[in-house]
Amino acid sequence: MKDLDKGKTISALNEILKYELAGVVKYTHFALMVTGPNRLSLDKFFKEQAEESLEHAQQAGELLTGLGGHPSQAIPNIEETNQHSIENLLKESLGHEEMAINLYKNLLDCAENKSLYVEEYAREMIKQEEMHSIEIKKMLRDYEV
Repeated sequence: MKDLDKGKTISALNEILKYELAGVVKYTHFALMVTGPNRLSLDKFFKEQAEESLEHAQQAGELLTGLGGHPSQAIPNIEETNQHSIENLLKESLGHEEMAINLYKNLLDCAENKSLYVEEYAREMIKQEEMHSIEIKKMLRDYEV
């Protein structure tokens, strides 16, 4: 880890931490707002996403404190679209997952060939977020015209 830019890596982890915490709020809101015949399954889905976002935030926080950083208590501004159809909620979810992928890719850029642990962590998180994106895209297929 001698070549790892700890400042840049900690900054990337703090961005991930903040974004994942915003995901907790966003997905909890989605669970509360979802209606219709698929409400029960989507309520469960969004609550699981909120729990996973919290877990991801905690993992990022553990890693950044392990590197000597201080975890932020801030979360990014969460846009309220007031568009709560299932299609809109899923599209917003997809956007959220795609942004998370970009944040983890930024972390990977910081760590690649510098820290195997951080690099593997970033790769695993990218994999998980890409899997979520694929699932959401499959859910959105019913809404394609």
